Amino acid sequence: MVQLRLPPKSRLQKGKTYSSLSQGPEMKLFHVYRYDPDSEDNPRLDTYEINLKECGPMVLDALIKIKNEVDTTLTFRRSCREGICGSCAMNIDGTNTLACIKPIEDCKGDIKVTPLPHLYVVKDLVADLSFAYAQYTSIKPWLQADSSPAPDKERLQSPEERKKLDGLWECILCFCCTTSCPSYWWSGDKYLGPATLLQSYRWIADSRDDATGERLDDLEDPFKLYRCHTIMNCTNTCPKNLNPAKAIGEIKKKMVERID
Repeated sequence: MVQLRLPPKSRLQKGKTYSSLSQGPEMKLFHVYRYDPDSEDNPRLDTYEINLKECGPMVLDALIKIKNEVDTTLTFRRSCREGICGSCAMNIDGTNTLACIKPIEDCKGDIKVTPLPHLYVVKDLVADLSFAYAQYTSIKPWLQADSSPAPDKERLQSPEERKKLDGLWECILCFCCTTSCPSYWWSGDKYLGPATLLQSYRWIADSRDDATGERLDDLEDPFKLYRCHTIMNCTNTCPKNLNPAKAIGEIKKKMVERID
């Protein structure tokens, strides 16, 4: 399969315009990024005119309407439509978010929809997350314990210990934060990025996990962790209202504490 990096805006060509037969004040223009790997054409922005009275309230509803009724070749990921799975992560009007929970009414004027930035594009709005998931796998995101649990009970935590995981376990790995981070744009082949580092801290903070030392050793690297410059794009764009920057800061504190 041919893959292509998201090109600069100057290379985006003006594409087709699909006008609706409907008329009225509820009309909205959607400018959608299109790229077909089976053709030699440059990426383009196609324009679709949608009657909001005939469409659901979210940007994903508009994309589904376009695919079902206007242009069946449009390609994008979607699944739960409830902000749980992270499949429909994309850039809407310059902000990384989930199309299923982005209200159309929050977007003023025309709406521009493109893939998550600074990733390879598989087709249209589908970004290639293979490398991001490989980075996630590298942190061993599962419980590592030295002893086996008792056969008749679970591994227990106090309410206080469990509370430390709040703001971490809710991450759905949509990678909106990671692909909004300039440090990841510059050093994405070495820097793990906000999503993976938040997931790493989720296990470091877990009282049931016995591999904290090994996890911190794995992050002791000039790039994996310390490329974070606290720009805060990750926290500002997270559709789940989590704080990856804080989690990264907590990892850095753990690094200092073990030296002391």
